Amino acid sequence: MLELRAISAGYDRRAPVVRSVDLTIAPGESVGLLGPSGCGKSTLARVAALLHRPDAGQVVIDGEAAQGWRHRAPRRQRTAFGVVFQQPRLSADPRLALRDLVAEPLRAVGRSSEAADLVPELTARVGLGKDLLGRRPHEVSDGQLQRACLARALVLRPRWLICDEMTAMLDASTTAALVHVVEEYRRESGAGMLAVGHDRVLLERWCDRTVRWEELAG
Repeated sequence: MLELRAISAGYDRRAPVVRSVDLTIAPGESVGLLGPSGCGKSTLARVAALLHRPDAGQVVIDGEAAQGWRHRAPRRQRTAFGVVFQQPRLSADPRLALRDLVAEPLRAVGRSSEAADLVPELTARVGLGKDLLGRRPHEVSDGQLQRACLARALVLRPRWLICDEMTAMLDASTTAALVHVVEEYRRESGAGMLAVGHDRVLLERWCDRTVRWEELAG
């Protein structure tokens, strides 16, 4: 169970963008969070993934309260999450070839030796040809780079996926392909998911249930 309890968060304690929000996601469940740009849903997603410390409230992961944020979170909690952001160029190190980008989480947890097997498997799964793996982010399209970012999010086999406007910059065919990859992974692993977006039709087709931001922030 992923539980967000009375979360308030923002970038200025005097004016939080998220105020006392509660949200629960069951194991294996996919929840869509629908809301307009700038409402605070991406901030809430970052809190859920332990990437942003809330001003108040508690994140509970599989029955255990979060013990820290970002690099201060214990490895067992930090690696429970795979995150895909809206803008891949802002979340990808421009110096890394795509194969190294995908392997980045493995290096961070001392499992670099697994990259030789996992990177080819995952890049093929997300639809990246071998000819692209040596290229850097500026040498590929947004869709190709987002495929690599999704492979990176899956490489540690997370129990929870946070997809923050993952498809907002993609065409329809790439969107369909990446949603299929996510759902295939979830069927195999039993991972739960929070998908943030403003496309009601996509979220309602993709997720088990969709929550409107105004219902949370209400």
